[in-house]
Amino acid sequence: MNKKFLLSLIIMLSLICASFAVAAPDMKEGLWEVTVTSKMEMPGMTMPMPPVKSTQCLTKNNFVPQKSEKGEQCEKVNVTVNGNTVSWTVKCNGKEGTTKGSGKITYKGNTYEGVMNMTFPNQGGGEGKMTSSMSGKWIDKCK
Repeated sequence: MNKKFLLSLIIMLSLICASFAVAAPDMKEGLWEVTVTSKMEMPGMTMPMPPVKSTQCLTKNNFVPQKSEKGEQCEKVNVTVNGNTVSWTVKCNGKEGTTKGSGKITYKGNTYEGVMNMTFPNQGGGEGKMTSSMSGKWIDKCK
């Protein structure tokens, strides 16, 4: 086997393996308290929603906060990490149709701040929109 070919193959395989390595933001793994404040917009109406708090275990392998509504099946379509900022798109299928969205959060060790924008089918036709501000803080180890 040609030495140049073998060297090229090794370099190519190294690059492929490196491209599959998951970058992780500077975040503390464990149990996080997540606070979400949302505003829903439908044709002719804007409705602020009260803040919702929940807890979720986040790790360097699963650092996108998520919560599906009952009866919905959601999947993260695309997740990118740029430094401490994580961006993603999501698609959820439910009884009322398909909900789509995108989000972005920036970790700062044991806290994060971010926003999520969703579009959903309106019962009367058309689309509704929801904008959610998110904040999180690390509270403990996962149990």
